Amino acid sequence: MKFVQIVEFETERITEMQKLAEEADKRMADRSAGPTHRLVLQDRNTPNRYLVVIEFDSYEEAMRNSNDLETTKMAEQMAALCTRPPSFTDCDVREMTELK
Repeated sequence: MKFVQIVEFETERITEMQKLAEEADKRMADRSAGPTHRLVLQDRNTPNRYLVVIEFDSYEEAMRNSNDLETTKMAEQMAALCTRPPSFTDCDVREMTELK
């Protein structure tokens, strides 16, 4: 079953946050495991609030990724750029429908 983790955070340093993500993507590009999709959302009503939806093939794959030292390092660096600690919501994907 597909698994999604939603990370909610606030930052005034989104450009630095994006740069960290891009660098991590390059370092992890040759891995066969890890996230399959990432969607970054910005709250229109609270411009410094963001949600990142990260999709994995399974919960187990997400936990392997979370335990990876590279992932831990990146998460610590990103948390340092936040104005409050990020929150995490773990979800099993029950349905996904392509509408167009």
